[in-house]
Amino acid sequence: MELIGYILALLVGVSLGLIGSGGSILTVPILVYLMAVDTVAATAYSLFIVGATALIGGVHSYLLGKVDLKTAIIFGIPSIISVYLTRYFLVPLIPDEVFSIGSFVVTKSILLMELFAIVMIAASFSMIRSRKETVEKEAIKYNYPMILLEGAVVGVLTGLVGAGGGFLIIPALVVLAKIPMKKAVGTSLLIIAAKSLIGFTGDLSRHAEIDWQLLIFFTMSSVIGILIGIVLSKKIPGSSLKKAFGYFVLVMGVFILYSQLKGH
Repeated sequence: MELIGYILALLVGVSLGLIGSGGSILTVPILVYLMAVDTVAATAYSLFIVGATALIGGVHSYLLGKVDLKTAIIFGIPSIISVYLTRYFLVPLIPDEVFSIGSFVVTKSILLMELFAIVMIAASFSMIRSRKETVEKEAIKYNYPMILLEGAVVGVLTGLVGAGGGFLIIPALVVLAKIPMKKAVGTSLLIIAAKSLIGFTGDLSRHAEIDWQLLIFFTMSSVIGILIGIVLSKKIPGSSLKKAFGYFVLVMGVFILYSQLKGH
């Protein structure tokens, strides 16, 4: 099962390289269901894996001039602060047993996986929907306050479920900052890298027994994947792949939601 997990890690990177989002949403399910990693630890591992992988793609985009540094800083600062605070303070505050209704007990792990499944389903709709709907909204001005607010919200979400949040960041950059799609993807990768890696540091003192071998090998597979995705992005239109991947994420999200409810 671990071998399958490492192979799927390639898919995580390929998706990030092709469409700038989506792949990271699969990292936690792969770690939990195939690599037998505890859910809370998996959300921490995901931050490192996604952050390191996105950093490679972000640096590559920057070298090609496909990064808006000004917007990355404005969006990134509140996102970085909120993801760090979420990992360091909020996640540890969630009790192991959140609440119960009769024999149905919602534990911390179940709560995080259910939240993750909901995020996956939301992400799938974002990927399935035509991007033209967003680009055509020319009346929207360059709204820095909203960029700051969404940066903070995405940071909290990233801290809770360990996903990069590219499916939220890219539309925000296109609509609120009026950045061209390709530059929005590159900018998103840098933002994801910064907030994910810094968010991971909030877990270092709480996860003394980190499986560094698994973490490094998984990350290496994902990095190879993003390099493949970058090459493929020059030959394959990302729009059709994005929609197909969106349907896949939707199915995965519904499956996780159902399995968690049924199993408990």
